[in-house]
Amino acid sequence: MLNTRLTERILDDSYSAETRRHVLPLTVARLTANACFRFAPPFLASISDDFGVSLSRLGLALMITELAMGASPLLGSFVDRMHRRTAMAGGLLGISAAAVIAASSPNMWIFIIGILMISVSKFFFDIGLSSWVNDHVDYERRGRVIGITETSWALGLLVGVTVMGLVASQSSWRWGYAVGAGAVGVMAIIIGARLSPHDVAGSERKRDGVKAPMPRRGFLVFGAMFFLMASSQAMFVTFGSWLEDEFGFTEAGIAGVAFALGAFELLASITSARRADVWGKERSTIAGALLIVPSGVLLALLHTQQIPGLVLLGLFLLGFEFAIVSLLPVGANIIPTAPGRGLGIVLAGGMLGRASMSVIATSAYDHSGIEWPAIIGSISAVGMIRSEEHTSELQSPDHLVCRLLLEK
Repeated sequence: MLNTRLTERILDDSYSAETRRHVLPLTVARLTANACFRFAPPFLASISDDFGVSLSRLGLALMITELAMGASPLLGSFVDRMHRRTAMAGGLLGISAAAVIAASSPNMWIFIIGILMISVSKFFFDIGLSSWVNDHVDYERRGRVIGITETSWALGLLVGVTVMGLVASQSSWRWGYAVGAGAVGVMAIIIGARLSPHDVAGSERKRDGVKAPMPRRGFLVFGAMFFLMASSQAMFVTFGSWLEDEFGFTEAGIAGVAFALGAFELLASITSARRADVWGKERSTIAGALLIVPSGVLLALLHTQQIPGLVLLGLFLLGFEFAIVSLLPVGANIIPTAPGRGLGIVLAGGMLGRASMSVIATSAYDHSGIEWPAIIGSISAVGMIRSEEHTSELQSPDHLVCRLLLEK
């Protein structure tokens, strides 16, 4: 009943009954998945201390997991041929099992295997969810639905990582993962029970559609995602260590900051869900990146000032969240007949961006503190803006829709 009332307030009757019935449970499921995925970066200092390794060495290990996800275009093609329920419920079960592996890991390399499995399983869930949205919502109105489901990225930090961090502060980071594993497992059961087993499967699509070539515009979106995710990773893998080293934050304090940052991101997600379809998805993506650039530069200058530094960190991540929520519908539509493969190619760009920055940012932090990671994040955002400007010039479907709206 509550699900129905909430859905009616954010999606009108022009959206299908299937969409309105399932969008909120799917968002909650993605919240738990994102919490497990996002838990490690803020607590890398504690994890590296537990394993007796440096932050930069753990960053190198994380890079390996991201590079392994370079196979995501192949995984996307595979998910395109699966039933949506199978991809999503199976992905959630995989995340739960992987979080248990991370929690019980005796050394850094077993931990990295757990993190890699979380990434792979989350990819299955995310592609299944994006394809499910593509199946049920027209492109012109897809920004609102994806914006709703993308609030789970912010809520994963605001609620999920905060709870897991508070548990970690009273025990250890391992118990934080254990809590996350339990939550994801519960949602896997719920999603498996709610969704129809006869939902659209990629195997039912035309073979020529699944094999459609990647358009030129798709490679520009790939580049935009590379730079955008590199920009965010520069902050995600260093801000916890910065708070601990510069201001003496404990795990509970870092969890509190994660809660505040999640609120910033949630504001960005909601704004994108409401406005991206009207402003234009490419324009909205660029607008978010334009907020990242000055925030990173000013953070590098004011990193010794706690309150200004935290505000600038929040603005940096707010810009990122607004940009990524606006960019995802574009990525999911670059190959309309094979959304899983198209989005997989674009997400591969993001994974390569995160992989490179996992090493660059942690090494830069070990050498000079937060200043250089902040500057590098700003420079990466500039690269993303340039890529997205060229994307808009190719007259994307989104660009044409926005032009028609303006003419009206």
